[in-house]
Amino acid sequence: MTVQIFVATGLHGTAVLAAALDSGCFESSGRRILLLCDDSAVPEAAPPLDAAPGFDRLRSRFDEVLSWNEAVFPLHPGAWTPRPDDVPLWERHLRRAWDLGDEEVELALESPHTSPSQALAQIFTGGPVTVYADGLTGYGPTGGKIPPLIGTRVRQLLHPDLLPGLTPLLLGEFGAVPRPLPAPALLKVFAELAESAPEPGAPQGAAVLLLSRAGALPAAEETELHLRMVRGTAALGHSHLVLRPHPGGPPPSTAALRAEAVRLGVELTVADSALPAEVLHERLRPALVVGTHSTALLTAAAYYGLPVARTGTDTLLERLTPYENPARIPVTIVDALLPDLAGPAAVADRAPLTEDTVAEALDGLLPAVAFAMQPRVRPDLRPAAERFLSAHLNARTWRYFKRRRLGSLALPGVVPARLAFVRRNATLRRLARRARALKRR
Repeated sequence: MTVQIFVATGLHGTAVLAAALDSGCFESSGRRILLLCDDSAVPEAAPPLDAAPGFDRLRSRFDEVLSWNEAVFPLHPGAWTPRPDDVPLWERHLRRAWDLGDEEVELALESPHTSPSQALAQIFTGGPVTVYADGLTGYGPTGGKIPPLIGTRVRQLLHPDLLPGLTPLLLGEFGAVPRPLPAPALLKVFAELAESAPEPGAPQGAAVLLLSRAGALPAAEETELHLRMVRGTAALGHSHLVLRPHPGGPPPSTAALRAEAVRLGVELTVADSALPAEVLHERLRPALVVGTHSTALLTAAAYYGLPVARTGTDTLLERLTPYENPARIPVTIVDALLPDLAGPAAVADRAPLTEDTVAEALDGLLPAVAFAMQPRVRPDLRPAAERFLSAHLNARTWRYFKRRRLGSLALPGVVPARLAFVRRNATLRRLARRARALKRR
């Protein structure tokens, strides 16, 4: 019999796994284990995931629930991977601790290039791997090179079908087969969570503001961005706002936001960040959902048919560092696809998410950004990037790229086409480096 281990770092990921099981994306097995991992900065100070409202409804899909944090304590689960010489020891230890015996282990992982997913894939070698993307990052490239002994074991890539007609790029270098999750299965799971959630403390039709994870911008700029969300939403005539903090970070300071709400004459409620934002979509049916790059913006538009708007994406595109920051793909998608909160007419006349609208906004853009982010992981995307940049690089699309980045990759837009061979020639690049070194001396 096969033992299936499903790894989740949050309630949203657990919900996606539950929907995948309900949809028959996994074959039957002798035992299904949900392995929870809190990879926050101080996991000891965070409430346990299995104590969140509605978790019991999801738990019924699994035979038992274990903790990765307890298994590797006192090591931090978000930064630790085993040394190669220690892998056999860790496998024996975990098989004994979790009573796995000699059974084959099948893994379902989130981000295969980060811990704890990579640690588990290294420890339990040989078995098949399923990767699931619970957000927009699945439409971008893999965040780094994955060892072939892990990448070649990936059998399928599960993902919510948030962008109709668009194929995810994650793990494309290994030929992983994307498999979209049926929307009804996901909606059913979110409805279950909504039934168990406490009252949101806001009326039906209130506007929902999705706050981004802390740290993308300096604290002062982040606060100003959130104030822009409050002002812009109030300017559209919404009288009750619901703030939904990001579940992966510390609770934001809301004093300035509350003071601004009082000044504008609107009500402000702070929602529980432990629950997926889709619970608010279910319970409140918001009149508007506003955010910067949250996946819940796309679920609101694609699954619930709710009005959505973006704000602050121009600032994030400029300030995200390094260029290969995994948030760049979600910010790019939201910026290119959704209307700006500052344009009331665009918000009111937004087009529905169809294959045509998605293709028009993202079909050539995402491969170009993905190649610029990870040229060593996806060198096969260079021709697509060159085609897009040659034909579509203008005042609007320049925001998605950096001049220095395009120059270092010899892409159109910086280097004239007749001189592109210069940057591709290793000998010329070496001579240029020597010349710069001599100049500095």
